[in-house]
Amino acid sequence: MIIKPIGERVLIKVVKQAEKTDSGIYLPESAKEEKKEGVIVAIGTFEDGRDLPVNKGDHVIYGGYKSDEMELDGELHVFVDFKDLLAVIEK
Repeated sequence: MIIKPIGERVLIKVVKQAEKTDSGIYLPESAKEEKKEGVIVAIGTFEDGRDLPVNKGDHVIYGGYKSDEMELDGELHVFVDFKDLLAVIEK
């Protein structure tokens, strides 16, 4: 299935938070930080048709209170407004 976000939106595959620390300690749900990060899967465009300044595969941090969730291939994905993207994580 090919999904193309309409307007200034991106489709992000949510990155699951670590189940345990680097030293091997398992974290309960209440102790996990609520980071919103993921990998861009699909990108919309500006109203004038220009491409948004992000790419498929970019690892991003996003904010905002509202996002539409959906499950694709057993993985959680969210549609996020472009304005809610906070940063691209570069390695």
